[in-house]
Amino acid sequence: MYTIGEVSKMMNISVSTLRYYDSVGLLLNVSRNENGNRVFDSKDINSLILIECLKASGMKIKEIKEFIDLCLLGNDSLKDRLEFFKKQEQVIDQEIKKLENSMNMIKFKQWYYSTAIEHNDENYVRNLSIENMPKEIRELYKKTHHIN
Repeated sequence: MYTIGEVSKMMNISVSTLRYYDSVGLLLNVSRNENGNRVFDSKDINSLILIECLKASGMKIKEIKEFIDLCLLGNDSLKDRLEFFKKQEQVIDQEIKKLENSMNMIKFKQWYYSTAIEHNDENYVRNLSIENMPKEIRELYKKTHHIN
């Protein structure tokens, strides 16, 4: 069993956040010791790992609570829980694509400014045709500027 302070340090989650999670019903197994203080077990730690993962994936507390509520339904909700994660996978896939697009633009701009610095002239890069760019940069340019 772990105290709320120990869990806070171990998981890098503030004590107030842990109390909030408990108060909104995200932590189903948290018990209290003889002094009335929350104590956490390994199941609570596993729940926190999942909660933090879902939050990091962009999920809101309300949505996480909906998943917890599904868990309370037992075996009758297994298909719904699977669909829950399939849906979140699609959300994450879309976010990854956005981040890849951002990374492509950043890489292109690094090349752009490095080349401008190398030639001491931004117009040099501005006036370069796509065909005169290095192959990997040409591909980045096409992706970031939506050219086939």
